[in-house]
Amino acid sequence: MALTPQDIGRIANLARLELTPSESERMLTQLNGFFDIVEKMRAVDTSGLTPLAHPVAAIQDVALRLRDDVASEPNQREANQQSAPAVERGLFLVPKVIE
Repeated sequence: MALTPQDIGRIANLARLELTPSESERMLTQLNGFFDIVEKMRAVDTSGLTPLAHPVAAIQDVALRLRDDVASEPNQREANQQSAPAVERGLFLVPKVIE
């Protein structure tokens, strides 16, 4: 997939960028270079490979430092909802905006 100068102009317009012709040409070269790299990566056959949990896991064992999934804050729902205009069964009530 290669971009054209018109594509760069459209992207610059959408991003609200004002590019000079030299900047536009440089941007075209850089983006097309990026897409060339992506195409090369897509061409590599990865069937039969298992994904890595960490990039370094390919060369050494990595112990993931995951913390225990425990609640560390007390439940303060009622205190947090005291200033709400309308609450029902622990839920904030809001006006209907779509009919």
